[in-house]
Amino acid sequence: MTVAVVLYTSDLRVHDHPPMRAALEGAREVVPLFVRDPAVDRAGFAAPNRLAFLADCLADLDRELGERGGRLVVRDGDTVAEVRALVRQTEADEVHLSAGVTAFARAREELLRKVLEEDGRRLYVHDGVVDVVPPGDVTPQGSDHFAVFTPYYRRWADEPLRTPLAPPRAVPVPTGPRSERVPPRSAIADVSPGLAAGGESEGRKRLGSWLAAHGDEYEQRHDDLAGDVTSRLSPYLHFGAVSALEAVQRARKRGGAGAEAFVRQLCWRDFHRQVLAARPGAAAADYRPRHDRWRRGAEAEADLAAWREGRTGYPVVDAAMRQLAHEGWMHNRGRLLAASFLTKTLYIDWREGARHFLDLLVDGDVANNQLNWQWVAGTGTDSRPNRVLNPVLQGKRYDPDGAYVRRWVPELAGLDGAAVHEPWRLTGLDRAAYDYPEPLIELSEGLARFRQGRDTA
Repeated sequence: MTVAVVLYTSDLRVHDHPPMRAALEGAREVVPLFVRDPAVDRAGFAAPNRLAFLADCLADLDRELGERGGRLVVRDGDTVAEVRALVRQTEADEVHLSAGVTAFARAREELLRKVLEEDGRRLYVHDGVVDVVPPGDVTPQGSDHFAVFTPYYRRWADEPLRTPLAPPRAVPVPTGPRSERVPPRSAIADVSPGLAAGGESEGRKRLGSWLAAHGDEYEQRHDDLAGDVTSRLSPYLHFGAVSALEAVQRARKRGGAGAEAFVRQLCWRDFHRQVLAARPGAAAADYRPRHDRWRRGAEAEADLAAWREGRTGYPVVDAAMRQLAHEGWMHNRGRLLAASFLTKTLYIDWREGARHFLDLLVDGDVANNQLNWQWVAGTGTDSRPNRVLNPVLQGKRYDPDGAYVRRWVPELAGLDGAAVHEPWRLTGLDRAAYDYPEPLIELSEGLARFRQGRDTA
């Protein structure tokens, strides 16, 4: 065999890349390929923030390959058609691809395998590239997946892991295949102004610096909204610019309670992926139906708009939503509070919130986003489906001096300390001095409406 194709999807890196290693071991030349497929646009996943981050990732991957004598080939069109055309042009015998978990990814793999076999070529799908532990490797007795996180984590944590692969020294690429130009992030409209830079180089730098600076304190401070000692690696993991397996290995090598807490969060990512792999319909349908009578109509639409805009009247919720709009990212505790408020207090369908998050989140991942929303809404894997997070108490607990709120809701900057979480307690001229809305609903009223709508008795 002389030529192999490596089809990049959610694995945009040169470090720890089993498909590239396998291709280089069996071929004299390799074509690293990324296809910008309009089917992704039609599915609604080509959001500006992710397109901008993707542009960074592709540029960085091309640079990394260039340092090894190679280049990235980018094509526009249907993925299967573009791969088939490239295989025929280069007379490649094999295509290597990282395994996906969504229904879209699996259907693409099956169609690609079919057309390649028709041409006498082979497709190799590699597990454990995007995941730490591939879906299906850890299963409970009598089921194809774990529906509860804790027992999954116990088994997952005991799984032996492969050693992360070093980047290739050389990537010889044939000169013939053409490549489309990737527009830089600056050419993409409607990008959040505070969006982080993408790419493997940036992701690896962040992983190393975060472990050194905050790895030890992560367990104690991961919910600190203002301090924000989270790794912010989720976008790099989503695009595969950082290997989740390598992140686990490096954290475990460092050791300590903080590193283990970080590893546990990475396990949540694998947990959701194994749920979606087994139940692909959970991307849009309730994993565990609760027979909700979600609010609809003009009043619900107005409440949904206020939530999207960060004008609910509950400062910590509004702060989280405004952080999302500005950065294309949101603190994990903020995500929980914003989602609980929408689904439990406003009693609006989780799919509305999930759609808005996917419109803005640079780390917008079908498995994590949809199943985290279901977890909070109580239609997913949460063993306490009717829990409701109180935004006032949560704000006081995780933003005790109000610094997070004052940063993202500057119209309340004049309120000191925890008072920023309850501006409605002000009266008269004191209240009139702040251009901030009254709460959309009293928390007790929202709770009663939720319980009635879900029939939690």
